[in-house]
Amino acid sequence: MKKSEFIAAVAKESGVTRVEADKVINKALEVIQNALKSGDRVTLTGFGTFEVRERAERAGMNIRTKEKIRIPASKRPVFSAGAVLRSSIGGKQAVPGASEGKGDGKKAAGKGGKASATKGKASGGGAKSGSKKK
Repeated sequence: MKKSEFIAAVAKESGVTRVEADKVINKALEVIQNALKSGDRVTLTGFGTFEVRERAERAGMNIRTKEKIRIPASKRPVFSAGAVLRSSIGGKQAVPGASEGKGDGKKAAGKGGKASATKGKASGGGAKSGSKKK
């Protein structure tokens, strides 16, 4: 779903015009973006959490020349899906009485530490990940 389709769906479901829905959605995204810029987390209970994660400087290697390179520190925005969102798309059921926001989600997500439903789509590797021959 593209942003324009999302705006049209919100307008239809909420009974407002597309122009009004567009303003509200754009302002909501702007608020989230500004909060992340200032270092805040944005938690939409049940839906998920937006936050900025820092990645430390590290050593890497140019795979063509085998030359060691320095990869600079960086910051990246991250979205972690909430329990209600995960369960609504067929994931594990939300545990009654468990609250979101405790810990970093690594126990529930397994080895990778993330429980993102869009991981394969975002990286572009969804179709090829299981196609290696042994």
